[in-house]
Amino acid sequence: MKRIISSLSILLILLLTSCSDKVMGYSVALWNVPEYKIQGGDILPVYIKSNISHVYVIGTSDGEKVEVPLWQLTEPVKKRKVEAVKSKYEKNAHTYASVKTDGLPCRAEAVNTSKQVYRLRKGEVIKVLFEGKGQVPMTGGKPLDGCWYKILTSDGTQGWCFSYNLSLFEKDENGNQIGDQVVVEKDTVDEVYESLLSKNWYPDYFQSMIDAGNISLERFNPTYKFAIDVENNKVLLNWENIHKSWAYEGYSKIDDNKYELKNIPVQIIYRRADYIVIRYTGENGKPQELNYVILSEKLEEVVAKEKERRSSEFEEIVNHGKSFKSSSYGKITFNSEGTFQWMNYRLLVPSILDASAKSYGTVGVKYALSKSLKSQYDGVITFNFEGMNKEVNFLYKLEEGALRLEDATGARIDGNLLKARGSSPMILYFTVSK
Repeated sequence: MKRIISSLSILLILLLTSCSDKVMGYSVALWNVPEYKIQGGDILPVYIKSNISHVYVIGTSDGEKVEVPLWQLTEPVKKRKVEAVKSKYEKNAHTYASVKTDGLPCRAEAVNTSKQVYRLRKGEVIKVLFEGKGQVPMTGGKPLDGCWYKILTSDGTQGWCFSYNLSLFEKDENGNQIGDQVVVEKDTVDEVYESLLSKNWYPDYFQSMIDAGNISLERFNPTYKFAIDVENNKVLLNWENIHKSWAYEGYSKIDDNKYELKNIPVQIIYRRADYIVIRYTGENGKPQELNYVILSEKLEEVVAKEKERRSSEFEEIVNHGKSFKSSSYGKITFNSEGTFQWMNYRLLVPSILDASAKSYGTVGVKYALSKSLKSQYDGVITFNFEGMNKEVNFLYKLEEGALRLEDATGARIDGNLLKARGSSPMILYFTVSK
């Protein structure tokens, strides 16, 4: 709280400096100080700056010397330069804003992906400093109405905020709102609901895959998530067979740790900090519950690690030999870009290959082995023959100068993990072709 300096404080300051009455510079007020009739945009003489107490000693229009927090003024400059500083803030000198929704981010730059420096509360009053140019946030492929403002919070934090979720108004020198515009009143913050915002919640089977080391890239899709994007006024609900988005209009609490999104067929049931249940009612009117979690690892790193595993295992095969031949099962030639040619495979038709299969296609490592099979095999190789609809999988073992394949047609595959061999599988033995 701003206050008139006590006689003792003045005495101590006088002892520390011999020029207490000398103006060190001039500042522009950024925030109203009604008790001293100081309004945003006022030019004020500054006598002392205390980095210990984090205050300026300034002069008022009544000739008093008072303390105000550092953040409420611009940095002092020489008198001939202060008008230029004032002009920067003049257009919005008396402009404040009330925040319409909880969790609105304040950014380091006027870009929606910039670092978040502050999280605004619903009904929080902030000071608008000036308008700036930046990247306009999008929703539904359309730009949001509004503009970027450099703003100041009541604890002195400065940052950039897009105006779509702000209600702008002005204050007079007494700190009263000018005009009868209705602004959002500050609500009691629901910390549980707050913890849900601006987080990416992923299907719980993602975490099960991570725990089991069983990553199916087809199902481990970064777009499968639930997120409430307050800043862009958007709710996303994506699952394997559900792809929905709505405009965010707030929420209501319907029970302990249970929330309903307004005008959206979604309820959120909070279980714990890293686990929620989304109750979604589709067009058929039947609700279904979807479990979402916060992942223990970064999704991008998990995907990159799985791609690296697949790539390195296939590269190991190619490095072992680009061509392999068998007197019974023909000749296989691998190319590093993931294609193959398999000549004279007629003995594999129709037990493994369809008669319609061509002698070429794509090949790679897709599945992983269960722990019980890793001691017997090096991995699983997957062939996609041109002209054949289904993939063809083999367990493989790299041996000295040779490649052993075992038909995995009857093998048990769970997700991306091959857990058990087929019964009486065909074994194919190839030697490296020089």
